[in-house]
Amino acid sequence: MRTRRLGQRKTDAAPGGLTQRDQRLVWRIAALLLDYPTQQTYGLLDDLSAAASTLPAPSGPALLALVDRICQTAPIELAAHYVETFDLRRRHCLHLTYYAYGDTRQRGMALLRFKHAYRAAGVELGEHELPDHLAVVLEFASTVDPAAGWQLLVEYRPVMELLRQSLGEAGSPYAAALDAVCTTLPQLNAADQRRVAQLAAQGPPEEKVGLEPFGIDPMLTEANERRPSGGRR
Repeated sequence: MRTRRLGQRKTDAAPGGLTQRDQRLVWRIAALLLDYPTQQTYGLLDDLSAAASTLPAPSGPALLALVDRICQTAPIELAAHYVETFDLRRRHCLHLTYYAYGDTRQRGMALLRFKHAYRAAGVELGEHELPDHLAVVLEFASTVDPAAGWQLLVEYRPVMELLRQSLGEAGSPYAAALDAVCTTLPQLNAADQRRVAQLAAQGPPEEKVGLEPFGIDPMLTEANERRPSGGRR
């Protein structure tokens, strides 16, 4: 993400007793940890651990647990786990609009919402980066425009809750990143909880390209297509 800073708007006080600084730090650390792991990721682990240790519970300990797990995992092992988790299991897809729109034409309009928010803040994405990838949204919210980023994250709060629950049920260490991010957002209301249940039960809309219902996790032939350069799918 190449940014041209145009200024920064203030956000409301963060939930859970977090300061705005803590909120943005959680987003920044989670963005780096949810991106495809590279040698650069490993080079940042000491700094990420030090930053996470300054955060209060539960977000700080959650992120520290993920950093520690990555430290203990060989790079090739971690890369394989990342691909298996996020590329081969559609219930763990990091593209936020996919849950609501699948691979339908309506999804294009939803993606424009993200693109317009980025452009309004002076941001140009890389040629192959999709704007709804959670790591991209968190990076934008933490480093460019917290207010606009907050609005996008809150809008897709039910999606992130479904992703958090799915990663937790699968026993993935990446669930810790979603745990931390969700502490920075409003708690689910009744409508959000109904939406989570609906997304889990129905999966993406039927107009889609060669995809199975959420209950099945096949190896997707389009995995490479959803992984642009830079590791983000």
